[in-house]
Amino acid sequence: MKTRLISYAMGSALGLSIAGPALAAEAEQGSPAAKTFIEMVEEGGKNNLIPLNPDDASKDMWSKPRDFSKDDRKPGIINVQRGEFGMAYVGIPTFFKAPIALTPEDLKVGKVDVAFMGASLDMSSGRRGTAFGPAAMRNSGIYLPWGKGFHTSSEHTMIDPLQDLVVVDYGDAPVDFTSNDRSIVPVYHLVKEIAETGTIPAIIGGDHSLMYPNAAAVAAVYGKGKVGVIHFDAHIDAEAGGMGHYLTHGSPVRRLIEEGHVPGKNYIQIGLRGWLVGEDMTRWMREQGIRYHFMAEVEKDGWNKVMERVFQEVSDGPDYVYLSIDLDAFDPAFAPGAGTPEPGGLTPRELFPVLRGICAVKQCVGFDIVELNPLVDNNNATSHLANRVAREVMNGIAMRKKGITDPKYLHPELTNHK
Repeated sequence: MKTRLISYAMGSALGLSIAGPALAAEAEQGSPAAKTFIEMVEEGGKNNLIPLNPDDASKDMWSKPRDFSKDDRKPGIINVQRGEFGMAYVGIPTFFKAPIALTPEDLKVGKVDVAFMGASLDMSSGRRGTAFGPAAMRNSGIYLPWGKGFHTSSEHTMIDPLQDLVVVDYGDAPVDFTSNDRSIVPVYHLVKEIAETGTIPAIIGGDHSLMYPNAAAVAAVYGKGKVGVIHFDAHIDAEAGGMGHYLTHGSPVRRLIEEGHVPGKNYIQIGLRGWLVGEDMTRWMREQGIRYHFMAEVEKDGWNKVMERVFQEVSDGPDYVYLSIDLDAFDPAFAPGAGTPEPGGLTPRELFPVLRGICAVKQCVGFDIVELNPLVDNNNATSHLANRVAREVMNGIAMRKKGITDPKYLHPELTNHK
């Protein structure tokens, strides 16, 4: 593949507004540009280059995280809450009010099962605003209490994943808010950093271009060809075109397959529908060996039969699975705050058992929840739904940890009152 430099120039006014007085003074010392920005873009276009301003002191500021390894403290997870328990709306916002971890050593010493991280990539062709998704997810609790003395067990399995798993907030990946292309690498390395410790990375987006660095990072740790991706979405996300860009939120599947990170036969797609499907696309999907389940199949055969097929496909697949959950897999009635909503989708009651069951059947080595756009959410319904999606995935992970591998397991006391 021919490589190219892709990034976006930050105008001096924008750069200085975020850089502060010190960086402003430094940037003002640069010599006048020999060419106008228009001339530079036109020249760069001939070579597929987008120029950066070398005199902008904020050019790489976003990509320089703190070095926590220099902190004078013992490794381990850090509880930042002032109290031992509280209601959902009380306390410092972390994912599920979980403790925080800052380094791989923290994850190892804390024996962490799941590490949540935010990734605010937001270059959607739909309704932008998913950059605010991680913050909304950290504040997505409405009433469930947290901390010692409270058990928030599943109403299906009587398992409390927040008690049975060690869960932490690992912070956010650094992103260039003007460029997905420049942001992909730091996201990839942070996901890989988590996975290399044996901890499950849980990435909250952000748009669905995230599936590319997320799944590629997990595949790099567990082995290319050894990870299956279970992809819940209204859209196929395997477009070949992207205005000249290799990656958009509509093309992560194609990138992952064509670059060899995840073979097509290891892909299962569920909930597909909408108006961006053609014979060329379905032909490509069949050629790659993708197992796909359009809503047309659900309409023809019913959800229960489709779910049986999915569990069979998961059982016959590789030992490790990665779940990618685009919230537009749900019908907009349940997820009005999705980035690219599409009517005719799944209900929570249909999808939740599949999320639990997949993680019970096979070892989950990572998952993401993407396209949460709180700027267009109705009464926080989608943020609340995303909260429950994460809980159901963790529920399945906890089931497997307890030795429960029946994908349809329900606690007997919850199905029979006699």
